[in-house]
Amino acid sequence: MVSEHAAQVLVASNRGPVSYTQGEDGSLTSKRGGGGLVSGLSAVDDKLWVCAALSDGDREAVRQGVAEEGVRMLDIDADLHADAYNGIANSVLWFVHHMLYQTPLEPAFDAEFRRQWAAYEAYNRAFAEALAEEAGEGAAVLVQDYHLALVPGMLRELRADLRIGHFSHTPWAPVDYFRLLPDDIGEQLLRGILGADRAAFLTRRWADAFIGCCTEILGGTGRTRIGVHGLGADADFLRRRSHEADVDERMAALREEVGPDRRTIVRVDRMELSKNIVRGLLAYRALLEEHPEWRERVAHIAFAYPSRQDLAVYQEYTAAVRTLAQEINAQYGTPDWTPVILHVKDDFARSLAAYRLADVALVNPIRDGMNLVAKEVPVVSDDGCVLVLSREAGAYEELGDASIVVNPYDVSATAEALHQALSMPHDERADRTKALAAAATALPPQQWFLDQLEALREG
Repeated sequence: MVSEHAAQVLVASNRGPVSYTQGEDGSLTSKRGGGGLVSGLSAVDDKLWVCAALSDGDREAVRQGVAEEGVRMLDIDADLHADAYNGIANSVLWFVHHMLYQTPLEPAFDAEFRRQWAAYEAYNRAFAEALAEEAGEGAAVLVQDYHLALVPGMLRELRADLRIGHFSHTPWAPVDYFRLLPDDIGEQLLRGILGADRAAFLTRRWADAFIGCCTEILGGTGRTRIGVHGLGADADFLRRRSHEADVDERMAALREEVGPDRRTIVRVDRMELSKNIVRGLLAYRALLEEHPEWRERVAHIAFAYPSRQDLAVYQEYTAAVRTLAQEINAQYGTPDWTPVILHVKDDFARSLAAYRLADVALVNPIRDGMNLVAKEVPVVSDDGCVLVLSREAGAYEELGDASIVVNPYDVSATAEALHQALSMPHDERADRTKALAAAATALPPQQWFLDQLEALREG
């Protein structure tokens, strides 16, 4: 049955644009989220965002019928969501696409995996059924990311009239690594996405990897068109937000921590295995060892905000980052100099302050769908910055020519890249920053979204 208020543009994602918290008195408070998708969808009228209720507050909002206009939250059983989200999406699909497994030990796809996979199927089916109910005749539906890879195929069976797109915000694994998955599961994932009229990716590299998997495993992509849309930074928002009072306050505090005349190497990440924070710290330690002239002349501002701390491997990684930062400070620090300034509590204003202070931005992921930090820092940096960029970040495709590019596994070469970046003449640094900012803002979020919508409708 189609809703009487059927929408013509629908977005489906695990996390929605609003979240709810419940007070002790039972009252509900809403908070709007940010990000490229939220900004992009603001350019469209007659839209509906279908997402999961992620917290107890979200689920209570659904039960009370407290719905923000243009948003439908699905009250999916919390245990089922945990199996689908943590058990499959974050512990299997994320690991495959980012090539994170220690293959002598993992993965081992056993009966527990199959139980969790059934939850992932049920989770995707709940989205497909809600979208089928809410979409108007011939509506455009844009399904987001690896959490919902089965939705396009399921939705196609329910509503053949719809224009369905799927967008992957992660890398896509090369075929040899993708085939770590059980054969039937890999095939099911590919067929799920191929239920879309159009499957899109952040870079040509990830699109080609998907095509390679489809060709090797299924014999091709069938009638599904493949697209590439490299999400850019929202320059107007960033430049305005980075000069508000709370950012100025945090800049002053950071500058005091760093010291008045010291250079800065900045990184801002989630505490995510793929972000390669440990090797970044090892490279900084090697810089101080191999180039002692930088001791007491530079500080490494490292912000690594909590991510997936309900998974043991992420807790262990967080502990490793903290320990290594403490070791560097103990080895090289002086009463007047803290070599590593590590913060692990999320603070957007403080991140923007660090962007403005950055002389060097270190973005060295093992693998990354795009990495918006690489695009944001050059836009915001007050005095220009040098970007040290992993060739495994999706952003490399657009920013590589104006960056110092590194192999993310090569700690020694990354240390030398940091030395080169710190030593770069001011004019060259200014030229690189200008080129980086131009490339980084080429496809801002609203245009990124509208381009996908137009391409889907043209089909």
